[in-house]
Amino acid sequence: MTHERDSAITGIGISRVGRRLDRSALALTIDAALAAISDTGLQPKDIDGLASWPGLMKDFPGLSPVALWEVKEALGLQLSWFSGVCEGNQLSSVIDASMAVATGRARHVLCFRTLTESSSQTPERRASSPGAGEARVGDRYQWQLPFKAYSATTWTALIAQARFHEFGMTREQLGAVALNARRNAADNPDAVYRAPLTMADYLAARMISTPLCLYDCDVPIDGSAAVIVSALDGARDLRRAPLRIEAASGALRGRDSWDQRADLTSMAAMDAGPAMWARTDLKPADVDLAQLYDGFSIFVPMWLEALGFCGRGEGGAFIEGGERIARTGALPLNTAGGQLSAGRLHGFGLLYEACLQLWGRAGDRQIAGSPEVAVVGLGGGPIAASMLLTRQ
Repeated sequence: MTHERDSAITGIGISRVGRRLDRSALALTIDAALAAISDTGLQPKDIDGLASWPGLMKDFPGLSPVALWEVKEALGLQLSWFSGVCEGNQLSSVIDASMAVATGRARHVLCFRTLTESSSQTPERRASSPGAGEARVGDRYQWQLPFKAYSATTWTALIAQARFHEFGMTREQLGAVALNARRNAADNPDAVYRAPLTMADYLAARMISTPLCLYDCDVPIDGSAAVIVSALDGARDLRRAPLRIEAASGALRGRDSWDQRADLTSMAAMDAGPAMWARTDLKPADVDLAQLYDGFSIFVPMWLEALGFCGRGEGGAFIEGGERIARTGALPLNTAGGQLSAGRLHGFGLLYEACLQLWGRAGDRQIAGSPEVAVVGLGGGPIAASMLLTRQ
C-alpha cells in the first residue's frame, strides 16, 4: 500500500491567466486559493496545511513571487504543516501534501503555483532565465553562463538536436504538438492564444534556438492555480467526488544537470515515469488522458516515452500527424491548450485540466467516454515528476 492512496484532490481553483495583468502576485494567488477552497465546500478555517514549490525566489522575478507566510496571513490560516523549498519539482507541493495528509500531519492542504513572468519580463531577458552575473560560474550554471547560454531554450535545444540526430525526429513532428495545443486552446476561453495555427505557420516561425522555433516555446503569463489535497477518509463528505492520487514519483537518478547527463537524448522524466508505474497495478493502457509538460514541444514525445506509451526513440512517430494525441484520439493530450497556447503555469495548469476532465467539468473541450484515469507528467531537463489520478 502506498501513501498516495490515502490522499485525494478535492478541489481546484484558478485565477485569471493572461499577459501583463497588472495584478499583484498575492492577489492572483488568493483568487486561485479561494476558488479551490470553495470548490471543496470547505472554509479557510478548515485548511491546516500549505505547500508550494519552489517557494519565494527573489533572484528570478516573476518565477515564484509569493511566500507561504503571505498566503497564510492573507487567508488567516491556522497551519499544522507547511512546505515550500526551492529544491524539488513541479509536483513537489502535491506529493508532499499527500504524504502529510496520509501520515496525519494535516487534513486539508492548499497547494498553489503562482507566476508573474509576463509582467516581470524585460526586453533583455525572460524573467525565469539566469542572466550574466546572476549566478556564480562555479555553481550549476557553470557550463551555460560563460558561453552566454542564459535561456532554457538553448539548453533544451541541445536535447532536441540530439534526438533529431539519434532518432530522426523532424520539425513537422514537433509541429504536431504545437498544432494540437492550439486546436484545443480554441475551445478554452481562458487560453492566451486561440487563433488557428497551421503547419505552414509553424515552419515559417522565427527560430529561437535551432531546432526550436517560436511555437515550440511556452507562453510566459501572470496567473495562479491551486489544488486542495485532503485525507481520503475525510474527502468523501466534500462537495466533489475525490480524485484519488493513485501513484506519484519525482525520482531523479541521473545527473542533476541539463547538459551533463550520460545520455543527452534523455531527461529526468525517464526516471520519474518508471518509478511511478512501480507504485501501482495500473498500466499505460488504462490511461484515458494525458497532461504532459510542454514548456518546450520536445518534452512531450520524451514524456510519452518515459511513461511507456511508446518505446525509446519512438515519441516522434507517436505524435506525428497529431491523430493519436487529439481530443478524439487514442490518448487525448493537453486538452486545454497546454502551456504552448494556454499559458505557462509551470505545470499546475495541466494538473488543473486533468482534474476538470476527470470530474467532467471541461465544457466544450470535455473528452468523450467519462474518463477515469489521467496521468500528469511535469518538468524538463533534470526536473520531473509524474502522477496518476483516478476518479472514485
